[in-house]
Amino acid sequence: MGIKITSPVNGEIITKDLEKMEDDEVRRIIEYADMVSKKWRTDQLDFREGIMRKAANVLSTNRENYARLITQEMGKPILEAKAEIDKCVWVCEYYAEHSRLFLQPDIIKTSARKSMVVYQPLGLILAVMPWNFPFWQVFRFAAPALMAGNGAVLKHASNVPGCAMAIQHILEEAGVPKGLFSTLLIDSKQVEAVIRHPKIKAVTLTGSELAGSAVASLAGKHIKKTVLELGGSDPYLILKDADIEHAAEVCKNSRLINSGQSCIGAKRIIVVREVYDAFLEVFTKKMQSVKLGDPFETDTEIGPMARFDLRDELHEQVLKSIKSGAKCILGGAIPALQGAYYPATILVNVGPGMPAYEEELFGPVAAIIRAKDEADAIRIANDSEFGLGAAIFTQDLERGEYIAREKIEAGACFVNELVKSDPRLPFGGVKKSGYGRELSRLGIKEFVNAKTVYINA
Repeated sequence: MGIKITSPVNGEIITKDLEKMEDDEVRRIIEYADMVSKKWRTDQLDFREGIMRKAANVLSTNRENYARLITQEMGKPILEAKAEIDKCVWVCEYYAEHSRLFLQPDIIKTSARKSMVVYQPLGLILAVMPWNFPFWQVFRFAAPALMAGNGAVLKHASNVPGCAMAIQHILEEAGVPKGLFSTLLIDSKQVEAVIRHPKIKAVTLTGSELAGSAVASLAGKHIKKTVLELGGSDPYLILKDADIEHAAEVCKNSRLINSGQSCIGAKRIIVVREVYDAFLEVFTKKMQSVKLGDPFETDTEIGPMARFDLRDELHEQVLKSIKSGAKCILGGAIPALQGAYYPATILVNVGPGMPAYEEELFGPVAAIIRAKDEADAIRIANDSEFGLGAAIFTQDLERGEYIAREKIEAGACFVNELVKSDPRLPFGGVKKSGYGRELSRLGIKEFVNAKTVYINA
């Protein structure tokens, strides 16, 4: 029987001409990928550069079709889906241009006649990827990993099989040898055997804290490196000298990116008491004005959530927070629409012990927290098990930089701007948001052997 998924847009069953893979087929794919990767690692870097540029061209040429596929399978508003494809083009072009510099040997002066560090591929990498950015999450791993000379097998989220297969086809059309990058259409129960396979040398996962813990435990048992990008409950600090109009607009945009389903969205908006009322008034008006509806319409700002069960889990978090003392001043009710929709929602009076304070709300729900002052805002920001991103709004740029650099516990901290990933900058978290880095120079070096070479006369 073919793989079936439920459309988050209208609840209809989408049937794919794809079959779940059995264990024997998975083993054959892994072993073939390993064989192909041995040749790939010896190819000249300019050959790989050319292929990565062709991948960017394939993505760009077929932008409309790939964007519609994203929207069909997980409900992303169509303009955001197109922007996601554009970002994949960017990351392919970035690594095509910069990998040679990133991978060149480091010559180190020692007592030896010559000593250096060279960077060599690890081999075959397993990528376990999520549904919320079904193309971008994969390409931000695949571009540096392939440019470094590795091969890869992809276990994508079960609700985006079409995206998974499309990515494999894109890379093969660009000239990546068949089998070097292969999609595994498997369920979560089959992942353990893949990690255990001796040809798999490392694992990267973007997903939930629970999934990350399980995968890291399995990989650790078999002495295999992992890179984890997990959940976030990003704090956005609104200080007393912030530009309120700008801060409210950025917080609204950040909270509603991908219909609120972004690891680095503005989850906890922490406002000092001097400007609390003014900020809340402006922010509420902005959240009230957004359009919820058909993600294929270009003026839609909030589409459906990716799955009905995820929508229901979010609603339960909202209800539990209200029961614990939070107040809902906007949204908070499941609309009478066919798809997995949830409205722009604002919770105030949010405090410790509530899901809106303690957990990641993965949907269009903003938790507003009042802070006594700047020091209290910083304390609240760090009062979390997560540490992915954070943002600070202040017109004192020197003070903002100091807080961002020295006071906030996060993998990234932005001043007067929403947190976002960029191929030029490392991306990742601390605490239960994971470890390791993607993108930039650091990202390509996560899956290489930094080998010391020491030569004496």
